[in-house]
Amino acid sequence: MSILIGIFTVVLLFTSVFLILVVLAQKAKADGGMGAALGGGATEAAFGADTGNVLTQLTIKAAIVFFVLCFGLYLGQIYMVKHQKAAGGALPTIAAPAAVTPPATVTVPVATPAPAAAKP
Repeated sequence: MSILIGIFTVVLLFTSVFLILVVLAQKAKADGGMGAALGGGATEAAFGADTGNVLTQLTIKAAIVFFVLCFGLYLGQIYMVKHQKAAGGALPTIAAPAAVTPPATVTVPVATPAPAAAKP
């Protein structure tokens, strides 16, 4: 299942890039902007006078594919999580180490100097 999720994720990335490029290639309502800079004239030459209709249809179809893939990946992730929990947990359980008690402190008596004898 994880292989399918990986493949669908790559397809989703390509669909996202394609959708971005198709939206940017469309002409704006004012006939300026990025549509003309990214080949608005070339799309008219390739598709004829119905360039707007072709790009609109491509945008609609790419958006449908995008949302279907997103929803499918969402359901696939839910499926994976549920089956990982059924198989013994998503994450392995790690036993905590026993509490370590600090070593007993050893007190060392400090030798005090003997009082000096009175000097005459």
